[in-house]
Amino acid sequence: SVLLSGLFPLGHASLGAEKPLEKVSFVTLWLPQAQFAGYYVAKEKGFYKKYGLDVKIVDGGPGNPSLKMLEDGKADFCVTWLSTAMRRRSHGVKLVNISQILQRSGLMLVAKKSSGISKPEDINGKKVGLWGADLEIQPVAFFKKYGISPTVVPQSYTINLFLNGGVDVASAMWYNEYHTIINSGYEPEELTTFFFYDYGFNLPEDGIYALEKTVTGKPDVCKAFAAATLEGWSYAFTHIDEAVNIVMRYMAEAHLPATKVHQKWQLERIKDL
Repeated sequence: SVLLSGLFPLGHASLGAEKPLEKVSFVTLWLPQAQFAGYYVAKEKGFYKKYGLDVKIVDGGPGNPSLKMLEDGKADFCVTWLSTAMRRRSHGVKLVNISQILQRSGLMLVAKKSSGISKPEDINGKKVGLWGADLEIQPVAFFKKYGISPTVVPQSYTINLFLNGGVDVASAMWYNEYHTIINSGYEPEELTTFFFYDYGFNLPEDGIYALEKTVTGKPDVCKAFAAATLEGWSYAFTHIDEAVNIVMRYMAEAHLPATKVHQKWQLERIKDL
C-alpha cells in the first residue's frame, strides 16, 4: 500500500477509476520562445493531464512546418496563422480553427524616420524586406490598398539587413523583431511603425488548428486541448516570471540563445494581442 501510494495519484477511490491519458501531439509554429508560453505552461503545470491528455509538444520551424505535419498526420494539433489557414483551406485542406489565441495581428512594417518615411505612400519605390510565402499576404494587400510599388527584398530570420541600411523598411513582429531593433540602439520615437491591424488588415496570427476529421472524430479531445491550453495562457499571463523561466528551460534544451528581458517583453506583448 505504501508503494502504491507513491506510484499512483492519491484521491481516487480505486485504481480502476484512473482513466488512461489520451496521447496527442502538438506542433508549435517555430522554435521555443515566449510566443508559445501558454502551451509549455499547460504541460509543465499539469493542465493537460487534468483534462485527460498526455501532450507531446514538437518544435515547429524550418525543419518541421507545423501545417505540413498536421496535413501529413504527424500531429493532432498545430499553431498557424489565420491568413495561412484560410489560404490552405481554400486549397482544399480541411482545417478547423478550434481556438484563436491571438485576437490582434502583431505583424508590422518598421522604418527609420531618418529615411523620410512617415506615411504609407512614402514607402513607394523604397526597399522593403518581406518574409516569403503566406507572410506576404498582409503587406501585399497593404501595398495594393495604398497604390505602393516598393522594391521587395527577401528578408531572412534576422533584421540585420535593416539595421545595416540594406533595406528602408523591415517586416517585424511586435513581440519579437521590433524589440530587437530597439535593443540595437533605436528609440521608438526614431521609428515609423505600420501595424496592419490599423490599416484594415487585422488577420490575427496564432490559432490552434486540427483537421476536420479530428474535430468530428474526437470532439472531446479537441475541447480538452483548447480548454487546457487557455488555462495555460491564463496562468502564464498572471505568473509572467514563472512562465518566462519555463520558456527559458525549453530554449536551453533546444540550445537556443535567450535573454529573460526579451522573452518577458515577448510574453507581455502576446498578452496585449
